[in-house]
Amino acid sequence: MFDGYDSCSEESTSSSSSEDSEDEVMPSIPASLPIIKNNGQVYTYPDGKAGMATCEMCGMVGVRDAFYSKTKRFCSVSCSRSYSSNSKKASILARLQGKPPTKKAKVLQKQPLMAKLAAYAQYQASQQNQAKSKAVVPAESFDWGRYICSNDTVGAPVSCFKHAPMGTCWGGIEEGVRLEVPNSDTNLSTKVYWIAEIIKLAGFKALLRYEGFDSDTSKDYWCDLCVPEVHPVGWCASSGKPLIPPKTIQHKYSNWKAVLVKRLTGAKTLPPDFNTKVQENLQFPFKKLMRVEVVDKNYLCRTRVALVEQVIGGRLRLVYEESQDGSDDFWCHMYSPLIHNIGWSRSIGHRFKRSDFTKKMEGQVDAPALHFQKVKDVDQSGDWFKDGMKIEAIDPLNLSAICVATVRKVLADGYLMIGIDGSEAVDGSDWFCYHGTSPSIYPVGFCEINNIELTPSRGYTKLPFKWFDYLRETGSIAAPVKLFTKEIPNHGFRQGMKLEAVDLMEPRLVCVATVTRIVHRLLRIHFDGWEDEYDQWVDCESPDLYPVGWCQLTGYQLQPPASQSTRDLPQSVPKQKKKAQQYKGQKKKRKIPVGRRPFSQTGRRRSSFSGDEEQSPPPYPAQGPSRPRPRPRTHLHQTHKSEPLLRMKEDPAEVDEFTFSQGTSDQESNGSGSYYIKQEP
Repeated sequence: MFDGYDSCSEESTSSSSSEDSEDEVMPSIPASLPIIKNNGQVYTYPDGKAGMATCEMCGMVGVRDAFYSKTKRFCSVSCSRSYSSNSKKASILARLQGKPPTKKAKVLQKQPLMAKLAAYAQYQASQQNQAKSKAVVPAESFDWGRYICSNDTVGAPVSCFKHAPMGTCWGGIEEGVRLEVPNSDTNLSTKVYWIAEIIKLAGFKALLRYEGFDSDTSKDYWCDLCVPEVHPVGWCASSGKPLIPPKTIQHKYSNWKAVLVKRLTGAKTLPPDFNTKVQENLQFPFKKLMRVEVVDKNYLCRTRVALVEQVIGGRLRLVYEESQDGSDDFWCHMYSPLIHNIGWSRSIGHRFKRSDFTKKMEGQVDAPALHFQKVKDVDQSGDWFKDGMKIEAIDPLNLSAICVATVRKVLADGYLMIGIDGSEAVDGSDWFCYHGTSPSIYPVGFCEINNIELTPSRGYTKLPFKWFDYLRETGSIAAPVKLFTKEIPNHGFRQGMKLEAVDLMEPRLVCVATVTRIVHRLLRIHFDGWEDEYDQWVDCESPDLYPVGWCQLTGYQLQPPASQSTRDLPQSVPKQKKKAQQYKGQKKKRKIPVGRRPFSQTGRRRSSFSGDEEQSPPPYPAQGPSRPRPRPRTHLHQTHKSEPLLRMKEDPAEVDEFTFSQGTSDQESNGSGSYYIKQEP
């Protein structure tokens, strides 16, 4: 395992002695440029600006800066003069015949041709690698390591995110695991490695300490464990790479091999196929131009056909099929419950907007049904949700609130259309679809039992809100508790953990976030730097949550925490504590820090994911007396175009292809019944 250590030490010693005995004084070498050693001579890379040059007279290749004249056409004065002399033809003929240049053609930079060409090729390769890395990691990348250390926080483990790369095979990667990583604490020109220990883990990021530093933290650094430069112990020996101790501790022990053998015996390291698994996990089934059905961001009650335009880390940028310029798009994860295979809406009776777009692009194909997240099978033959049943549900247009809601339509395959009480449009255009097993719907009394603020129906004045009184006054019944899923996985999240989370009100943004509360499988996500009113309730298995370092690994842009100066809050008005059981109306508009886009602020009802002003779709079948005037709610998405937040549409209302179908079913309860609430007589 440690043969590379001895061989590299001997090589570096011989090279040093050879350099000391060299008679010719070598030019100064910039520290930033790598070095090639060949037969005792040192050759540097070109500076990248000047590059290499070829003498038009003798054909000698050299560093451009060392050539003669401003044009850098000749390697010496003699070549410049000979070019115009009578010996021009003879010199060119000699060069073509492979004869060496004359003594007069003395090149200022005395370097062998092959060494220079090798140096230049190696330099170009390094430049290309740097360009690739810059393309993956944004220029204004967020320093997670510094942020975690300065706030003394922890990152959620990768194993908490089953949908993320390596989420199911992170295994025993923990503090104390040893790795082989590049050694940056060295004066050697070649790339060498050393053993490092994981001191702290935060998602894909790890705080590493070189072996031998013990309690010395001076050379600790944060590293992404999924980069190709990180290897299990033993990789250097099998690959013929040198293991060299850092120069800071090089003389700490006289026999490093014995020290490593003693310390690494019985220590854990990465699996031998770790890097292969990383690459496999970064492959995704969805490809560009695949067709899917996705929720209409303008009308939550229906779906539309969209094309996959971009795939980043499993997140899809979908462009609606009717979009001419590609700006009418929607971001979501490939496992999102908002996307489905073509034909899904017809199969369950969900409203669907028929596309008028007839011209298909070459390469378009319907995404296979196997690519989509599966839902649990339910039995609707017995007791099941019925129209008019009351529940509590997360409002998809105001994810910080759990609201009083009603089952409006029962669809096939266990799907339900839900409406928020007091906020619905008469035509049902803001109903939204949840599956009966969705973790975003809850039985009556869930919020009271778990000390969560419940948002009552808009306009309901009998506060504090009591479910018993509300059911009696509205003549409604509560959905049976046994119909709701009570499965609580061992998700591993803890309060205060850091992660990267999608701002579902603007789903193209992934932001620095914190888990501030955990209620069974429900997580309260706070966006760092923003007020609590922008928090979101998210399920622990939501595909919109990612480990620390996910953005850097996949090349997605991470939104850093907002600074105090970027928040649109009056400094003179202190932040007021929220009052229980009180409708708060619409959120305040906020400014954009580092690319964040503002929410729309308007007094009108909002029934869409976008900032577009909605058209009135065809009405649903009558559902009894009309509801009170709906409350305004923030939208979920903004387009990329620079235009007003609200646009008036003059197009005629589209005709939906399909309407709702009815159905009933039953689902057994496997819970403890903790959702029950005491009913007052």
